[in-house]
Amino acid sequence: MKKIYYNPIFARLFHTVVYCLQKQLLDCKSVLDLGCGPDSPLQYCKNIEFTVGVEAFKPYLIESRKKALHSEYRLAEIKDIDFPDKSFDAVIMIEVLEHLSKESGEKILKKAEKWAKKKIIVSTPNGYFYMKNVDENKWQSHLSGWTIEDFRENNFSVRGLAGVKFLYRDSNQVKSMVNQDESNIYQNIRFRPKKFFYILNSLFQILTYYFPRFSFELLAVKQLTKGKGEKE
Repeated sequence: MKKIYYNPIFARLFHTVVYCLQKQLLDCKSVLDLGCGPDSPLQYCKNIEFTVGVEAFKPYLIESRKKALHSEYRLAEIKDIDFPDKSFDAVIMIEVLEHLSKESGEKILKKAEKWAKKKIIVSTPNGYFYMKNVDENKWQSHLSGWTIEDFRENNFSVRGLAGVKFLYRDSNQVKSMVNQDESNIYQNIRFRPKKFFYILNSLFQILTYYFPRFSFELLAVKQLTKGKGEKE
């Protein structure tokens, strides 16, 4: 299934996170990855020359460093870091905002706009999705939910990711973000047989990308300057 997911034709047709990042970052050479985790999708963006990964949970940072996914690392909570203005072409937050309170999330979005020259890219569940600590990581709990309106009010464009929200459980079932196998991609699917409904959900993704109100996740992009990734 992973081979299919990373197939360029599949990724383009179904607008996977990896494909969306690759497309949005075409005109970027430097990226700040906030809450980079152990396996950042930024690793598939081969045109990026310099990246900084920020991660508060040391085991995730160690795992990422083993894979040499970033040029530099910062072991810190993202609310505590700072960079000079316009330090990076892009700032990305992939599944990060929901781990912050709404107030902290809004503050970090404002900081990201100062740090980025070209764009800010965010992915997050569509509304609140319950998640408790996994990997004994206290920062894994979800503290907030984000809507299309939250982003559009701040001049982000919004697309849908991960298919239809209805086909997912109301809470996370994945046990680890490090020791993952292929079955993990089905764990949050609501109905059985999970593999069948996962495939069905992938087909729905063709539509939910353009109708994010129905999607499980949101992809929000704030364009600060015009670039290659701006248009479909």
